[in-house]
Amino acid sequence: MRPFDLAGVGIGPFNLSLAALADPLDQLDVVLFDARPEFRWHPGLLVDGATLQVPFLADLVSLVDPTSRHSFLNYLRERGRLLPFYFAERFHLPRAEYDDYGRWAAARLPACRFGHEVTGIRWVAAQDAFELTVTGAEPVLAASVVLGVGTRPSVPEPLRDLVADEGVLALHSADYLRHRAQLLAAETVTVVGSGQSGAEVFLDLLRARSTVDGLRWLARTPAFAPMEYSKLGLEQFTPDYTAYFHGLPEAVRDRLLPAQWQLYKGIDAETIAAIHDELYRRSIGGGWPGAALTPGVEVVAAAAEADGIELGLRHVDQGRTATHHTHAVVAATGYAETPIEPLLRALDVRRDGRGRLAVQADNRLALGAGVTGSVFVQNAERHTHGPGAPDLGLGAWRAAAILNSVCGKAVYDLPERTAFTTFGLADPEEQ
Repeated sequence: MRPFDLAGVGIGPFNLSLAALADPLDQLDVVLFDARPEFRWHPGLLVDGATLQVPFLADLVSLVDPTSRHSFLNYLRERGRLLPFYFAERFHLPRAEYDDYGRWAAARLPACRFGHEVTGIRWVAAQDAFELTVTGAEPVLAASVVLGVGTRPSVPEPLRDLVADEGVLALHSADYLRHRAQLLAAETVTVVGSGQSGAEVFLDLLRARSTVDGLRWLARTPAFAPMEYSKLGLEQFTPDYTAYFHGLPEAVRDRLLPAQWQLYKGIDAETIAAIHDELYRRSIGGGWPGAALTPGVEVVAAAAEADGIELGLRHVDQGRTATHHTHAVVAATGYAETPIEPLLRALDVRRDGRGRLAVQADNRLALGAGVTGSVFVQNAERHTHGPGAPDLGLGAWRAAAILNSVCGKAVYDLPERTAFTTFGLADPEEQ
């Protein structure tokens, strides 16, 4: 069995970008697997009016190869929608449109094989290749592997049992659309979480419910804060900053990352404005709308009751505690990297000082001696590469850099400089 040059595990936006950029490379034999039956991008959050937080140029290919047939603009042309898009003057796409674009691209890429889960990876020295165990298929050999298994919903410990209880109207925001009708009918609803998902869920409920009395939004952050979106601030999502961040000592990276939360956990200014506009509209005629927005509060306990849910709350600054009764909870509490450890059990993978995967600057895992192949990761390296790891705007660049490494040459010409900002001081010996 001849090994593939490259095998991908997971077909989310980042590995789909890899497949799209690899498609025209005749010298490269690529295959990607995903357990799902088709490409879907956060289907539970495709709320009407919700948009991406990055421009449409952050598609699968354009920031590396704008001439690619897999670009978003070509998707529009083939859908017969290029002129309507031109007149719409949209810079940020509706989430539902990005989801459709991804499915369009996946259907055109023969390397993508859905309905097959990779359950294990081991190094076979005799074949000088990795062997992937794949459900519903024969084992696959590959000289290099890219892990792009994405993220999964994260629920804080106090809410975990509640969300797992199917008899209670408590859910992660990833399942919002499936339960939307129940939430609109519920007497009271509490949204927990200060990020973009929490804001979008709260805004949708605010607009769609006949009354906003009993609608509450709780956030642990000290304010419902906007995402950093200044032009120079966004340069922290460039390859230049990623390289700088990776070169910092581990302890410094660990200190920096939590302080950068507004780069990737804030709310876009348009959504904040739309929430305020809706609250203002509901105040016309006098009186304050019955919705309550309370930042600086964390949920410390939760329990199902006969007539709803009781939440134990603590105010971070005041130190005060209180109980809050509600009929439904939406935990818009973000996502965590999907553990890839089960796939790596048979490999000798190097770790950092805290036991995390040691990811090199080129997104390659540090493997033990004797393994001549490479395992790359996408969106599993925030601790080593910084806040840009999950950002769609860096997806095409990272995929192209991985392909350059696999091919051993620059099949994609990536510029040496990508930011006006100079991050850090130059080494005196290099001046």
